[in-house]
Amino acid sequence: MTANTIAINQQMDAFNGHHSVWLFGYGSLIYKADFPYLERRPACITGWTRRFWQGSHDHRGTPDAPGRVVTLIEQAGAVCHGMAYLITPEVFAHLDHREKNGYLRLAISMSFTDASKVQGLVYIAMPDNSAYLGAASEQEIARQIARSAGPSGPNAAYLTLLAHALRELGQADAHIFEIEQHLTLLDRAE
Repeated sequence: MTANTIAINQQMDAFNGHHSVWLFGYGSLIYKADFPYLERRPACITGWTRRFWQGSHDHRGTPDAPGRVVTLIEQAGAVCHGMAYLITPEVFAHLDHREKNGYLRLAISMSFTDASKVQGLVYIAMPDNSAYLGAASEQEIARQIARSAGPSGPNAAYLTLLAHALRELGQADAHIFEIEQHLTLLDRAE
């Protein structure tokens, strides 16, 4: 599948006719809501885990030197914490462009801290997209992040902001925090 997913996402019709839809953010959408929303609430999804396995050719890297950003990987029993936004369908044009590098809009069930549940949307980069980088050790991921930058800035800033946002939510993520530790050691070694 091509990395540019705008046209594919425009065909997603699961919520046609809805005046508002919940969107689950688990990466930069936690801390960078550059779109209008009606409501914002901490939320989680089950059966998925966050991983730095997606390449970023358009925001945190370049086509010749891609950065790494998060996607979701199915994992039984996993819980992924993030932020949910109640948005109107007009916001999809912006989000489809922002998430165009391999991410598909998918329907998902999410839970809020009060235990209520709702059907909403999430953008996930599946392994069959051309920008997908796949698994690597946290140390290897940190090395790639340390040397990557793109139009949206250094890849390291993405990792740091995400780790900070998760701490503000009171949520631990071993994968993210271990990459952050390796990145800190790389910074000290320079």
